[in-house]
Amino acid sequence: MTLDKINTIYFLGIGGIGMSALARFFLLQGKQVFGYDLTPTEITSQLTAAGAQIHYEEAINQIPEGVDVVIYTPAVPKEHKEYQYFVQQKTPILKRSEVLGMICSHYPTIAIAGTHGKTTTTAAVTQILGDEMSTTSHSSPLIPDEAEGRKQKPEGGILAFIGGIAKNFVTNFVCDNGFNTVVVEADEFDRSFLTLHPQVAIITSMDADHLDIYGDHQHLKESFQLFANQIQPDGALIIYDQIAHQITHPHKITYGFSPQSHYQITNLQHFPTQTTFTLALNHLPIATNHLSLTTNLPGTHNTLNAVAALAATLEFSLWKNPKADIAQLFEHIKEKIAGFSGVKRRFDIRIQRDDFVYIDDYAHHPEEIRAFLDAVKKSFPAKKLTGIFQPHLYSRTRDFAKEFAHALDVLDEIILLDIYPAREQPIAGITSHFLLSLIKNENKKLLKKEELLPYIQKNKPEVLLTMGAGDIDRCVEMFESI
Repeated sequence: MTLDKINTIYFLGIGGIGMSALARFFLLQGKQVFGYDLTPTEITSQLTAAGAQIHYEEAINQIPEGVDVVIYTPAVPKEHKEYQYFVQQKTPILKRSEVLGMICSHYPTIAIAGTHGKTTTTAAVTQILGDEMSTTSHSSPLIPDEAEGRKQKPEGGILAFIGGIAKNFVTNFVCDNGFNTVVVEADEFDRSFLTLHPQVAIITSMDADHLDIYGDHQHLKESFQLFANQIQPDGALIIYDQIAHQITHPHKITYGFSPQSHYQITNLQHFPTQTTFTLALNHLPIATNHLSLTTNLPGTHNTLNAVAALAATLEFSLWKNPKADIAQLFEHIKEKIAGFSGVKRRFDIRIQRDDFVYIDDYAHHPEEIRAFLDAVKKSFPAKKLTGIFQPHLYSRTRDFAKEFAHALDVLDEIILLDIYPAREQPIAGITSHFLLSLIKNENKKLLKKEELLPYIQKNKPEVLLTMGAGDIDRCVEMFESI
């Protein structure tokens, strides 16, 4: 199947952050877009306004005639009535990742992978390379004829698929007029990133996760190695120095705090709403080797994300033009990073008053929680922290229960919500009460969502934190009313 020949596309799970970006892509190309999702959201409302036709119940009679291809997300079970209908009708069914791979095959691509940090890093790469006033229309075909193959040496803007809402663009999908480069978040879940063959790839982290898919940490790392193997022959791998020894690649560019890193971070200083640091480019001919930078994102992890984005865009720019002025490129990238506002639900400061600070974060893995809380403590060292955590998936809670308990223990007060099941069925004995029992801090409790607002209003925390990848984000507006 070739994407340039299809006209009518049906999305199963159209409201997901990754699926919705693909739907926007096809709408921009003038395709007919239909879809199903479980519940209406702000994202589905925006898609409807852009021309998509969406319904919210499993209803075969809502499916239009003449569907050329179905795109689905693994979050939709294969027992779904509509999925089974398309199987019976022998309609072509593709995973979201397969379609992304098809699109990226036509353009030089920067793919950002990692168990943590990839969304912020993808948004930062988009900020550096993209036009902040991105267009909503396009004058030329978004998918060239299949015979054209992969284009080389791009001069235009970017097409970006981001796994979150980038604040600079207020969207998860960016399409510059005249784009000729793709920036894509490369998801390791279900080995989705193995459909990509990027020019430049980033690996931010490889912590154990998705063990329901991989079985163990070693198989996860093997999948990242396969991803690295798919980088184009003249391309580069940008990788965090602490994990670089675990991945082999002929053109490996490292970043981090080690003196051996190609992009070495020094003199890191934390402030409530920004971070400053010095960067040494140890492998490039540049007049000064102590380059000062500022980001608007607190935390060591966000500094690493910014440097990964800087390294990828600089290396990509030098691939396009090996004779480019490195100092001039660096100054442009530095200015873009200074203006980067981050991603919604990633260290997302919603309220900042003298008497009350509220920050929302997507953290749903022990390492993400650890990095987030470390950043909060460095930003607000004198304030007491109350954290509300909604565990995501029974399997992840089971696999990392002790690590979750240890990461949450640094809070002054811990509130747990019930586990958000997402695609999973309950596992015997794996509950939030079980997780609560492993937390050593005695200032802990288990609450229902409807109990949160009265409790917070009564106890008036100094710094309130919400964490999780489920539906805890629906509490944000409620806490903003305090």
